[in-house]
Amino acid sequence: MKFQKPDVEQFFRTFGIQSFTVSPNEKQLVFSTNLSGTYNLWAMDLPNQFPYPLTFIDQSCQELTYDKNGQFLIAGFDKDGDENTQLYALQPQGGELKPVRIHEGHRHMIAILSKDGKKLFYTSTKDNAMCLNSYCFDLETEKEWIMNEGTDAATYLTALSPNESSQIYLKHFANTYSLAFLHKDDREYRLTPETDKQHTVSDVLFTSETTIYLLTDYDDDFSYLAKYDVNSKQFSKVVSLQMEDFKSIKYHEQSQTIYIVSEKGVEDFLYAFDIQSGELKKLETPASVIEKLVVTESNNLYVLGRSATSPFNIYKRSANDHTWAACTNYGVPGVKEEELVHPNVITYPSFDGLEVEALFFKANKDVSNGHVILWPHGGPQSAERKSFRAMFQFLVNRGYSIFAPNFRGSTGYGLEFTKMVEGDWGHGPRLDNIEGLEWLIKNGYADRDKILLLGGSYGGYMALLLHGKHSEYFKAVIDIFGPSDLFSFIDSVPEHWKPVMNQWVGDPVNDREKLIEYSPITHLDGMVKPMLVIQGANDPRVVKAESDKIVQALQDKGREVEYLVLEDEGHGFSKKENEIKVNRKILEFFDRFI
Repeated sequence: MKFQKPDVEQFFRTFGIQSFTVSPNEKQLVFSTNLSGTYNLWAMDLPNQFPYPLTFIDQSCQELTYDKNGQFLIAGFDKDGDENTQLYALQPQGGELKPVRIHEGHRHMIAILSKDGKKLFYTSTKDNAMCLNSYCFDLETEKEWIMNEGTDAATYLTALSPNESSQIYLKHFANTYSLAFLHKDDREYRLTPETDKQHTVSDVLFTSETTIYLLTDYDDDFSYLAKYDVNSKQFSKVVSLQMEDFKSIKYHEQSQTIYIVSEKGVEDFLYAFDIQSGELKKLETPASVIEKLVVTESNNLYVLGRSATSPFNIYKRSANDHTWAACTNYGVPGVKEEELVHPNVITYPSFDGLEVEALFFKANKDVSNGHVILWPHGGPQSAERKSFRAMFQFLVNRGYSIFAPNFRGSTGYGLEFTKMVEGDWGHGPRLDNIEGLEWLIKNGYADRDKILLLGGSYGGYMALLLHGKHSEYFKAVIDIFGPSDLFSFIDSVPEHWKPVMNQWVGDPVNDREKLIEYSPITHLDGMVKPMLVIQGANDPRVVKAESDKIVQALQDKGREVEYLVLEDEGHGFSKKENEIKVNRKILEFFDRFI
C-alpha cells in the first residue's frame, strides 16, 4: 500500500519542549511542551512515560523550578510572546496556578528557591527597567525586599552560597563582556582579575562557602573552568580544552564532580571534572546540542537535547550503569528518523581569508528541485547548530537544499570571532554570506540562478540587507521579524538591552553614517525581487513597526511584497496552528519560483 508524501502538517506536528525540572525524589518529571498545540506544563510519574497535563494556561514557560522539598513548583509564563514573564506556584499534581509575583508589563527572571522553600529570589525589570533589581520574596509572610539594585548594565542574581548568606551577580555589559561579582558581608568582590580587555563570565556556582567555580574567557579566546577562593580572593584557571567554549556547569556534591557542557562549532559535548583528582572525562551524549542539564542528588543526569534529525527530547543517564535512556520520544509523525537529512559540515574562506563553517542540508536526488535556500541565522551572536528544525527538514523533504553559514559574529568559535559582528552588522557578515554562495556555486552545490533567501530576527535583517544590496543572487526573499531601520531598532528594544546597543549595533550619533548604510531601509531601490514578510504582533525584541515600515515603503514603490502578521505571537511562533500556517505560507511562496 502506498501513502502520500508527508505534508507540512506532519513535520510541524512535531512537538517541542521548552524546559523541564525533576522532583527531588526523581519520581516526577515536569516539562513545558505543546502536546495540546499550545505550551503547557505536563508531567510524567517516573519510571512511567505517559504524560498528563498540569496547566491549561496555553502560554510559553520561561522559568521552571522545583521546591527542594518536593512540595510545589515555581513556573513563569508570558502572554502571547510578549516575554513579560510572571511567576506562579503550583502543586505537583497541577491545578491552580497561584500568582506569586505579578507585575504586568514587566519581566521576572531567574527564579531561585531557598533550601527550605520559604523564600523566592528573582531578578526583575520592575522599578529598574534598564539595569534590573534583584529581590527576595518571603512566600509565607508575602513580604519582599530588594537585595541588589542594578547599575551601569543589566545585573542578574545567578547563584546563592550553600547557607544563602552570599550571592553572585552577573553584570551584562555586552554579549561579549560580562562580569561576575560576589556580594558577601555587605561588600562586593569581582571574580575575575582587573584587566582592560573585555571578557565574559557565562556560568558560576558555589561548591562551598569559600569556593566558587566559574566559566570565563578571561585572558583567553575560549571559555574555561576557573576557581575563585573566597578567603584569599585568588582567581585561578582550572581546566580548558582547545577550541572549545565551556558554556554551562552543574555540581554534584557527594562525588565532588562538576559537569561541564561545552560548545565547539555546530556541536556540544559533555564532561565530568573530578575536583579531587583533577581528571576531566568526556561522556557520551544522546544529542548533538544540549539545551539544559540537571544533576540530581543521586548523581543521575537529565538533559534536554536535540540533533539535526531528532527534535527536543529529555534523556536520563543512570549513575549506576552510565547508560542514557529517553524519557520522551518525540519525532516527526509518519517520518522515520533515517528518512530525515543530516547536514554536511563545510568550511570556506571569506573575502578577507577568514574561515567560515557552515551546514549544508542537501535534498535527496529523487526529490531535489535544484534550488538552494540561504539561511542566515539569528542572533547574530548565536550559531546554527546540528539541532532539529522542522522547517529545515520539511523544506529539504520538499526538494530544497539549505545553506546555513556561521558567519563572523557567531558563537562557538571563540570570543574574538564572536566580537567581529559588533559595530559591523552590515558589512563583514553580509560578505561572509555572499562568499558562501560563491563557494557553493564554484563547488557545484548550487546554481547561480536557483537561490532563495530566508531569515529570521538578525537573519531577517540580513535577508533584507542582502536583498537590498545583492538582489541579483536571489529569486525571492522571506524576512521573518527582521529589523529594517537600525535607528528605530536601537530605540525600541527592551530597556535592559539598551546598555549593550552602542557596542553591539552602534552609537546613533557617533556611528550615524554607518548605521544609515547598514539599515535595510536605506536600500529600497535594490529590493526588486518578490518578498514575503512575517511578523509577530507582540514581538518585544523586533517590534512590529520594523516590519510595518519596510512593507509600507516597498508597497509605496509598487514592489511585490506580501505581509503576514500573527496577532497572538511574539519573537517566534509558540502556537502550533500558527507555526503550521507560517510554514505553509513559506512553502507556497517559494514554490511559485521553482
